[in-house]
Amino acid sequence: MSPTAPGTDTRALVTLLAVVFLNIAGFGVVVPLLPFFGRAFNAQPWQITLLFSMFSAGQFLGEQVWGRLSDRWGRRPVLIVTIAISALTYVALAFSPNIWAAYAARLACGFFSGNISTLQGCMADITPPEQRAGRMGVMGSAFSMGFMTGPALGGMLAQPQLGAVGFHLPLYAAAAFGLASALGVVLFVRESRPEPTGGPRRTRRAAYGEAFTHPVIKRILIISFVTVSGFAGIESTYGLWTSKKFGWGPAEIGLAFMFIGALGAICQGLVTGYLVRRHGEARVLTGGLMFMFVGMITQFAAPAWPVAMVGFAFVCFGQSICFPNLAGLISRSTPPDRQGEMLGVNMSNNALARIGGPIYAGQIYSMIDPGSPFLLTAILIAAALIFAFQIVRLVPRAA
Repeated sequence: MSPTAPGTDTRALVTLLAVVFLNIAGFGVVVPLLPFFGRAFNAQPWQITLLFSMFSAGQFLGEQVWGRLSDRWGRRPVLIVTIAISALTYVALAFSPNIWAAYAARLACGFFSGNISTLQGCMADITPPEQRAGRMGVMGSAFSMGFMTGPALGGMLAQPQLGAVGFHLPLYAAAAFGLASALGVVLFVRESRPEPTGGPRRTRRAAYGEAFTHPVIKRILIISFVTVSGFAGIESTYGLWTSKKFGWGPAEIGLAFMFIGALGAICQGLVTGYLVRRHGEARVLTGGLMFMFVGMITQFAAPAWPVAMVGFAFVCFGQSICFPNLAGLISRSTPPDRQGEMLGVNMSNNALARIGGPIYAGQIYSMIDPGSPFLLTAILIAAALIFAFQIVRLVPRAA
C-alpha cells in the first residue's frame, strides 16, 4: 500500500493521537490498582512487583514481533489485532482466581501491548524527518493525557475493601478503552507503511547488530535501558511506598497520576517542540535527564507528600522533554523503510529493562528501605548523563 497522502496528514495525526489516548488510558486504569489487587491474593511485595515484570516480559516478546511485522504487513492490521486482544486480557485479569493466573494475564497483556513501536512507526511515516521530535512530543502528550485519565478513573472505580471483586469495574473500563481504540483503527486509520525496498529480509540479530554499532543509536539504547529500568522499579513500588509513608489508597494514587499526567501533557504538547527547535534534540535530552535526577533525589528525601509531589513534577517535566527525543533521534538515524524495526529494537530494549526493574526494586524495597528505588534510579540517571553528553558532541545542532 502507498503511504498516507499529504492531504490526509492532519486527519491521520488526529486519529492516531486519539488511538494512543484510548489505548494508554486503558493501560493506565490498572496502574494504581495492582499493589492492592495483589494484596487481595495475600501476595508479598516481591510478588506484587512481579505483576509489573510479567507485563514487561510479555511486552519484550511482543516488541520482537510487532514492529517487524508492521514493516512487512502494514501498521493497520498489526494495530487492530494487538489492541483488541490486549483489551480482552483485562477481562481475564479481572477473573483471575489466584496470583499465578494474574501473572499469565499480565504476560499476555504485555505481549499484545508490545505495539508502541508500531504506533511510533505510524507517526514517523506521516511526519517529515525535521518535525519528528516535535511530533513525538505531541504523541507523548497523548500518552500523558491517557495516563492522566486512566489512573484517576481506576482509583475512583476501585473498591479494595471488597477484595479481588472490587477491581472488576475498573478492569472492565480498561477493556472498554482498548476495544474503543481498536474500533478507531478499524474505522479511521489508513495504511501508512512505506513501500518495501525489495531487498532481502534482515534477521533480528542483524537489526540489533546495526543498532549497537551505530554511534548515536547505541548510546540512546544505553540511556533508555538504565533510566527505564529505574522508572519501572519506582512504578512497581510507588503504590506500596505511598501507602506505607503517606497512608494513600488507590484514589489518592490515581489523583497523583492525574496531576502528573496533566503536567506531562502540557510539557510534551507545548514545550518539547519549542525546546528542540531552539536547542536541538541532544541538548534537550540532556536537560531532561538533569531534571529527572533532581526529582528523584527530592522524592527520596521528601518528609511529606507535598514535597514528594514537587519531586514527582520535576521527574515528569524531565521525562516529558527527554523521552520524545530518544525516539526522535533514532528515527532521524534510520532509513524510512526500517522505522518500525529500529523503533522496535528500542522498545524491546525498554521492555527488557522493565522486566528487571520491578524485580530488584521489590527486593531493595523490602530489604533496605522503601525509598531506596528513588536513590538507585538517581544513580542510574547520573550514569545516563555521561552518554547524553557524548550524543551532544556526536549530533550537530540543527540550523
